[in-house]
Amino acid sequence: MLVMPILALVMSAFSVDENGSFQHIIDTVLWDYTFTTLNVIAGVMLVSFCFALPSAWFIACCKFPSRQTLQWALMLPLALPPYIIAIVYTDLLDFSGPVQHFIRNLMDWKLVSDYYFPDIRTVNGAILILSLSLYPYLYLLLRGAFLSQSGGLFQATKKLRFITSTGI
Repeated sequence: MLVMPILALVMSAFSVDENGSFQHIIDTVLWDYTFTTLNVIAGVMLVSFCFALPSAWFIACCKFPSRQTLQWALMLPLALPPYIIAIVYTDLLDFSGPVQHFIRNLMDWKLVSDYYFPDIRTVNGAILILSLSLYPYLYLLLRGAFLSQSGGLFQATKKLRFITSTGI
């Protein structure tokens, strides 16, 4: 009973339609949407990796004050769903949002042409916001991998660096 609606959707998508609505979607927007989706997936993976890798290595391999606090703070985006974070950031950074309103009041700008602020409602904006909300998953995996590494590997690297720098 639970699978019946899904089967009905799949069957209607592949059935011949007298209106030709699915063929119209294929002819007009399907390939653009597919390319944009793949672009967003690749961009989110790349940007998330750029956020997660240095922070995971820094937390796992370095000792510094308030490391425990930062370790937990890096996982805070997991507390909210990505679509809620996207709505909040869009409202904050949009033209009518408080960030641009504050900048316009601070600098006494009256027109849109007086300044440039990147549009958050673009594919690049979606990549940035999704990366900021999804990087903790990759961060947790990388931090676990770095913590499971043997300390002898880091010591061997230090000795090798010392030997090559002194010419011994």
